[in-house]
Amino acid sequence: MALVSVVGATGRQGLAQIRQLGATGHRVRALSRSETPDLGGSNVADEARIFDLYDEDTWVPAFEGSDAVFYTHPLQAREDRATLTGRVAAAVQKAGGKRFIWNTSSWIPERPGDPFTYGNNTIAVNEIFRSGVPATVFGSVLFMDNLLTNWARPFIVDESRYVYPHEAHLEANWISLDDVGKCMVAAMDRPDFEGSWMNIGGPQRIKPPQVAEILSKVFGREIKYDPCTPTEFGDLLVGAFGDDVPEENRATMSAGIAAFYEYNNKAETKPFEVCTDFMQQRLPEVEFETLEQWASRQDWSDSAHRPPAG
Repeated sequence: MALVSVVGATGRQGLAQIRQLGATGHRVRALSRSETPDLGGSNVADEARIFDLYDEDTWVPAFEGSDAVFYTHPLQAREDRATLTGRVAAAVQKAGGKRFIWNTSSWIPERPGDPFTYGNNTIAVNEIFRSGVPATVFGSVLFMDNLLTNWARPFIVDESRYVYPHEAHLEANWISLDDVGKCMVAAMDRPDFEGSWMNIGGPQRIKPPQVAEILSKVFGREIKYDPCTPTEFGDLLVGAFGDDVPEENRATMSAGIAAFYEYNNKAETKPFEVCTDFMQQRLPEVEFETLEQWASRQDWSDSAHRPPAG
């Protein structure tokens, strides 16, 4: 089995990747800024090494000996994602890695000129492929696990409200982080995935009122679709991060989030939708779960550890 280094191992995306690597028998090297990363009770790594995105001296030593590297770019480092991602890929190449797999955490456009992280994803994909490392990139469009965060879950659990900045018409292929991890694992040894990128999402294309209906079924009570505006959402998200966002950066970050979701609601490119037939044809070994299946297996209690947002 392969040794896979997971960048951002303590984050919710990294933890899901570790779960799926462990389930398929691969060895895991957890990479984070800590020598003893907290991976939670159910996640196990064979070893750990220090990786600091802003200390390039840590990169090659972290990757050396890896058969593959799974990469997730930090949410709060959006502005320089294209440059940094390309440089990380080059470090994997220098360390002798056989495959670099990046989950963009957002849709990859098929045309030029798209704003926000979308356009940066295209630039970053080019930077990765130019690095010379054998690479695969997945554009995951919208995470089911967002509903478990400390700003989203309380509305659902405590107030029976599904609060999100999606207008009622907006269709989305919500995908679980575990399924993203399965895609990354499946592509690792596939030569047809080397030098390729693909958008991925869940098997259902659903609108916000349908999300509320599914949650109502899972909880056994009515969960009301109660949308917030993108501006309100920006404030909610920044508030959820608390002191992690400096006071002087909060207004700018909130405005950026609001503009991003205004675009998502109106964009003709439909950045929350994927072609599921093509996706499942390319990844027949991955059985994608529905939102109901995902929600039914989650721990919605107050005792579970949760990220503030994301």
